[in-house]
Amino acid sequence: MSMIRDLRAAVRPSLRRNNAIHHVYDTTRDPSASSAVVDCAVYRDGRRVEGGACRTPHEAMLQVRKSGGFAWIGLHEPTEEEFAGIAREFGLHPLAVEDAVHAHQRPKLERYDDTLFTVFKTIHYVEHAELTATSEVVETGEVMCFTGRDFVITVRHGGHGSLRALRHRLQDEPELLAKGPSAVLHSLADHVVDGYIAVAGAVQEDIDEVETEVFSTPAKGSPRGSDAGRIYQLKREVLQFKRAVSPLLRPMQLLSERPMRLIDPDIQKYFRDVADHLARVHEEVIGFDELLNSILQASLAQATVAQNEDMRKITSWAAIVAVPTMICGVYGMNFDHMPELEWKYGYPMVLGVIGVVCFSIHRTLKRNGWL
Repeated sequence: MSMIRDLRAAVRPSLRRNNAIHHVYDTTRDPSASSAVVDCAVYRDGRRVEGGACRTPHEAMLQVRKSGGFAWIGLHEPTEEEFAGIAREFGLHPLAVEDAVHAHQRPKLERYDDTLFTVFKTIHYVEHAELTATSEVVETGEVMCFTGRDFVITVRHGGHGSLRALRHRLQDEPELLAKGPSAVLHSLADHVVDGYIAVAGAVQEDIDEVETEVFSTPAKGSPRGSDAGRIYQLKREVLQFKRAVSPLLRPMQLLSERPMRLIDPDIQKYFRDVADHLARVHEEVIGFDELLNSILQASLAQATVAQNEDMRKITSWAAIVAVPTMICGVYGMNFDHMPELEWKYGYPMVLGVIGVVCFSIHRTLKRNGWL
């Protein structure tokens, strides 16, 4: 087991660097098999069996029943008709088959007779030059895994999250792959959670950028509170992220703590590491949600303060303009007896009085911070 542990330690850093944001799309399809089958292979003693008849899932299982090992069937968005034959061949429960075909499921772990059915939500970070109020930050997909005694069936939905690179990495670890289907299930869970870690780091950078802009001095002509749309959009994306992470906590806890016939005891220890990383990501996502709430409230508060400042300025200028309006309105009335009406310097004196009063009001309001 020390050798396996060393291999896992060596593989994990590269897995985190490469598999979450930069994805390899599956293009390998067997023309003679169902159009949904992206790969079909038999593994024996930790190595892929080369040659022989293994062009369809049925032929793969014939090899397994004849010579041992296990079959790994990879599917991408199969239809009911395409999956029906595979379901009969491997004895899959109709309820699990329905979930696998129609997708849009919560992450979960279910047991049907001698088969474990696991649902994972995959997360893909959408690169963008600038975060806007309509930017898509994260994109979700799904990976379902049927784990039996001598088979693994992975069903992928969505345009990202290819498992081809994962399969190749496992084939480079024969000691781990020799543990059987449970090793594939663990690697799949580890692959998905490592993707969460990388995406969480990218989302953190977006949040930091928005936070910096909200609490910095706005550019000229850019009103306070104009970031609310971007913050709300980012909060929606984080909520989508949270829906992928939170429901998976319980399944990982069960896989890491509860003994199961289909899970090798040595592999079960590795699920503890996956559960620990998942718990850390969950804490980060919860923190993102709370931080975005605070940033949104701060942005709205800044908008309110800016509006109050504008209203004070408007009110101040209205008070200043009210003085000449009132005096000129009085002198505009058709009265015979008006103050200094017949005096040569009457009008200049009135204009001077208006100027002095307006200047006094302006100085007083500016001293009090209204202007």
